[in-house]
Amino acid sequence: MKKNIIRLTMAMATTVAFTACAPQKPVLSFEHQGDTLTIVHITNPTKYLILPIQESCNEGKVKLDTGSPADMAMDIRLAVDSVEYYVPFALPKGEKEAVVTIGRVAADAICWDSIQLADTFNTANTDYYRPVYHHTPLYGWMNDANGLVYKDGEYHLYFQYNPYGSKWGNMHWGHSVSRDLIHWEHLDPAIARDTLGHIFSGSTVIDKNNSAGYGQDAMIAFYTSASDEHGQIQCMAYSTDNGRTYTKYEKNPVLTPFDGLKDFRDPKVFWYEPAQKWYMIVSADKNMRFYSSSDMKNWEYLSQFGEGYGAQPNQFECPDFIQLPVDGNKDNMKWVMIVNINPGCPFGGSATEYFVGDFDGKEFHCDTDKKVTKRLDFGKDHYATVCFSNTENRVIAVPWMSNWQYANVTPIRQYRGANALPRELSLYTRNGEVYMAANAVKETEGLRKGTSSIDNFSLADEKVISMETGQDGACEIEMDVTPDKASVVGFQLMNEKGEKTDIYLDMKAARLVMDRTKSGLIAFGEKAEPHAKETDEHRKTESVNYINDFALGTWAPLSLCEGKTYHLDIFIDKCSVEIFVDGGRIAMTNLVFPTAPYNSLRCYAQGGNAEISNMKIHKLGM
Repeated sequence: MKKNIIRLTMAMATTVAFTACAPQKPVLSFEHQGDTLTIVHITNPTKYLILPIQESCNEGKVKLDTGSPADMAMDIRLAVDSVEYYVPFALPKGEKEAVVTIGRVAADAICWDSIQLADTFNTANTDYYRPVYHHTPLYGWMNDANGLVYKDGEYHLYFQYNPYGSKWGNMHWGHSVSRDLIHWEHLDPAIARDTLGHIFSGSTVIDKNNSAGYGQDAMIAFYTSASDEHGQIQCMAYSTDNGRTYTKYEKNPVLTPFDGLKDFRDPKVFWYEPAQKWYMIVSADKNMRFYSSSDMKNWEYLSQFGEGYGAQPNQFECPDFIQLPVDGNKDNMKWVMIVNINPGCPFGGSATEYFVGDFDGKEFHCDTDKKVTKRLDFGKDHYATVCFSNTENRVIAVPWMSNWQYANVTPIRQYRGANALPRELSLYTRNGEVYMAANAVKETEGLRKGTSSIDNFSLADEKVISMETGQDGACEIEMDVTPDKASVVGFQLMNEKGEKTDIYLDMKAARLVMDRTKSGLIAFGEKAEPHAKETDEHRKTESVNYINDFALGTWAPLSLCEGKTYHLDIFIDKCSVEIFVDGGRIAMTNLVFPTAPYNSLRCYAQGGNAEISNMKIHKLGM
């Protein structure tokens, strides 16, 4: 076999400091063994191997080779003819040599001339659409929130994370922490992809009674390992350093499907007080399955729920199971099953629905007919919603803010994926039915950096208000709207380029509508890439044109609200608009990509008058 060996000596940027602590310079050697394998030898390795990425390329196989059976090759789209951005690949600390093997990348690819060694990786924002106040990864891909848990004053947000590119792949659990749900500190990934598979979604609990034997108040994480070889299996890991690092259970998996089911994932674990046991709810194709355990390692099957319920067609994912008082009455508690589905959104793609009912310790009994669909959010970019555990008197949920139809191709490069604002959940009754409200958490008030109050006005035609916004157009608009005799009352977010997001109350149709057909960038490609968890059947049948699937209006029924006056709370960030009506009885979350910040608000009425009162525009910033 012909071998092509290239040696490169990389001088460090911080020459003086480097020389003082390690006189020998790092050296790279590329040993090309045809077009199937390249062996990278590194003498005196730095902290990172900086890899060039080209998103349109096929995935190469990149592995830190230590000779261990646990060594895992990562799927990385190394640049073939152009470099779009870079990602860091960690090298072993304190070693004099390191070996990295790279497969499936041609010997004449441009990446070999662009690979670098460095002790730092610059995560300064380079992306125009990175949100001002929404949580995002510093770089790479993010989807579902995982393992949400509160402990010792910190909210832990784990998430599906690819540190090696801004498209789906290499699922790790990324990790951020916050003390106020708004300001997030980015930490190293907590659980890495391994030989059992990708680390899919799951949950984390505080083991207050030392049920698992790793110490009182240990943090116990449950997740799905997913691979073609092993299928989708439930695994466990534990942390004794407040969630910074996890040790995987040596006897994983702790649960496998008893019937060989292909789609079996996303375990949500919770303590069920009446039985004095831990319970797990797992998505099982188009059902949710319940299990119980005393030690969190041995699980007993109890029941399943869901076949034929809610929006159709669907694929159940990312469950949660919570108990809430109805109308604040703790003597009237109801269980709510949160189910994230794909497909099933009325506007296409992925969405979140929920079911209200009772739980007897074995089975969940839904209060409504199978055909009834209750949606937690009426936008198109709200998915994988799960709740924090251990928050006692509050139930706080965090959604992923995107849609699987176009998540991989949004006009962003340094990162992809953001979380919508955290929402506090509650139950209320309306026309004899129990519904769940999802309102922005009170902590969002900490984002306010100044407020402009607008005098009350009667609207018979139109009124344009110049918005004094915060950083990069970030703002929150509050108002009370009384339509009176108007058939339509609208509020257009506009910029000087003529781009606009139109929000309006259609009183004849009894709908709240958000129209983003002219919101800015609306076309990102021709066809969607399949969601990694989608069924083969869905992959074959759904062909997506982004113009049709992004440039649309979403709507919600005003019948969920009371009275003749509606309180609107609208949050605008660099690439999103979120609306909360009457304390979250309606929530609507949509991505938008204006090419300049929205800086004016056009208020209009058709068919009669509307009264606008208590309008405030809050500048938002970090």
